[in-house]
Amino acid sequence: MCGIFAYLNYLTPKSRKEILELLVNGLKRLEYRGYDSAGVAIDCPDRKDMSLIKKTGKVKLLEDEINLRSVELRVDDLSDNHCGIAHTRWATHGVPSEVNSHPQRSDDGHAFVVVHNGIVTNYKEVKTFLQKKGYYFESETDTEVIAKLIHHFYTLHPKYSFRELVEQVAQQLEGAFALCFKSKHYPGECVATRRGSPLLVGIKTKSQLATDHIPILYGKDDTNRQPKEPDSAHKEHRPHGRGDIPVLSRVESTSEFQPLEDKSVEYFFASDASAVIEHTNRVIYFEDDDVAAVKDGALSIHRLRRSMDDPHAREITIVKMELQQIMKGNYDCFMQKEIFEQQESVINTMRGRVNFENKTVTLGGIKEYIPEVKRCRRLMLIGCGTSYHSAIATRQLLEELTELPVMVELASDFLDRTTPVFRDDVCFFISQSGETADTLMALRYCKQRGALIVGITNTVGSSICRESHCGVHINAGPEIGVASTKAYTSQFISLVMFALVMSEDRLSQRQRRLDIIEGLRNLDEQIRQVLQLDKQVQELAKDLYQQKSLLIMGRGFNFATCLEGALKVKELTYMHSEGIMAGELKHGPLALVDHNMPVLMIVMRDPVYTKCMNALQQVTAREGRPILICETGDAETMAFASKCLEIPRTVDCLQGILTVIPMQLLSFHIAVLRGCNVDCPRNLAKSVTVE
Repeated sequence: MCGIFAYLNYLTPKSRKEILELLVNGLKRLEYRGYDSAGVAIDCPDRKDMSLIKKTGKVKLLEDEINLRSVELRVDDLSDNHCGIAHTRWATHGVPSEVNSHPQRSDDGHAFVVVHNGIVTNYKEVKTFLQKKGYYFESETDTEVIAKLIHHFYTLHPKYSFRELVEQVAQQLEGAFALCFKSKHYPGECVATRRGSPLLVGIKTKSQLATDHIPILYGKDDTNRQPKEPDSAHKEHRPHGRGDIPVLSRVESTSEFQPLEDKSVEYFFASDASAVIEHTNRVIYFEDDDVAAVKDGALSIHRLRRSMDDPHAREITIVKMELQQIMKGNYDCFMQKEIFEQQESVINTMRGRVNFENKTVTLGGIKEYIPEVKRCRRLMLIGCGTSYHSAIATRQLLEELTELPVMVELASDFLDRTTPVFRDDVCFFISQSGETADTLMALRYCKQRGALIVGITNTVGSSICRESHCGVHINAGPEIGVASTKAYTSQFISLVMFALVMSEDRLSQRQRRLDIIEGLRNLDEQIRQVLQLDKQVQELAKDLYQQKSLLIMGRGFNFATCLEGALKVKELTYMHSEGIMAGELKHGPLALVDHNMPVLMIVMRDPVYTKCMNALQQVTAREGRPILICETGDAETMAFASKCLEIPRTVDCLQGILTVIPMQLLSFHIAVLRGCNVDCPRNLAKSVTVE
């Protein structure tokens, strides 16, 4: 949710035009995350003030505004040391507007500006404190309190370094946030910190890097010691009654990142590697409570407090993402591209893991933990949205092959219930981004109770990746469209592979395993056949796009397809849609069925075929005109259909991968016909990093 991008050049001359182009292009790379306004902040030509340019709407409107103000901004002026910050905002506190857009400023003089992802839960208390100190608030955002709080600390401690001021601010904030600061009092410097929201820095140098690890710095005093009670003379400075802020000892250290010979360097702070990959593939992923500061071209990483399991350094990671992977290519939309990439993405998920010659499956990321998993009491699959549906899609197979009880939980509901978790539970946390706030909080809840944590993510270096004991990277490749498609099928396959690993020593399951592995071998070719239905699905969309509602029914292994298909229709088309268990038809939903209600049913030749046919006949008996997804050549079933999409047959537990693709295509085509923004649906964001 939202996107941060900041650029700092040191001894690397850039014109203001180049700096602005870098900032705007960085925001364009983050558009997929969902947003409703955008803004940038750079130094004024005299460097005594800052220019803030903010617009409601798309980044293109911000770019147009910058071009209109090119004379005022003196875009041809050169600077060899400059920091600029930029942001795309998804409204949480306050409606989308220019005054609520980021960057938020501390005062009319722009002494400090900040961009922020996340939510500050105690902002009302901090705001009340600052208002009593005479601060006036112009926006409705929680972010503005951060800008004004750092200004307040600066007035109290003008000799503090920029980094020390940010540390003081971070200690007073509660909630989840990623922050990036800029100040006219500290020209050419940038300070960033995070807690519960993703943030990284990309490093670009002409010479080879001096090190692959950046040391973590702490204060010289004992950071585990509780801060002493402040003097009464300072108690007037307490925000929301916490007492005076503990001041960490200043660190005089040369343990900073510096290039070897040529000291010219460029830094790119961002919420996501997709924003920096066109500039550099060398990035550092920050951990919670890291404070990263760049001064005179040197990057240092500090921590507010030391914990027992802290590493001594942050590693510089080489990101293997290619720029063309995040571009649309010949497709009109990212989502369309990602639907058609599933033929390759499923292969990438299985590559190096499924040996089709030896009929074996190896998951290196959890191999050492398999004996522990086999001794567990139960499996818990926890996720949100599409990730939750991938868990439902594979629950039946997991129960069958592991012979363990399997619970599937929505992360938000799981936390609301304070569900009992035990040391002999194994908890799977499924998230495309690896940063989903509810899922991450559920992970920490289970980890505190001693459960084994397994992460299923698509993002190397994400919070869920780092905080899990073990896991599976689904290797689906970058997914830019807000509505998840290829990540769903790759999560599906990852959980199927886990079930195969769990049953490898069970003779009674041998034939079942061989059938599933053979189904996986043929999956890419069968997906190609399903994608050839695109024109047929497009014609079907023309019949449905003016409807107000769509019911999607199925059961067994295809029930998850109904839920996921209905979610895609809601996300992309803004139509009402509902995924219904066909076995529940008589218990209420049948009242909705008449000749005007569009009903789409999934009826495959699997163990629940007879039951699905009963439901189909009940729909036709009420003058319903069902649209069917069924097996190729199944004339008996097709006789009941008003329209039909024929899908290749595969092993029953993999059928949901093939049946979900027509639903993805259908939602895409309906959205296009209704004039909706396919890649960025209204009110939604790709990475949901707040509750």
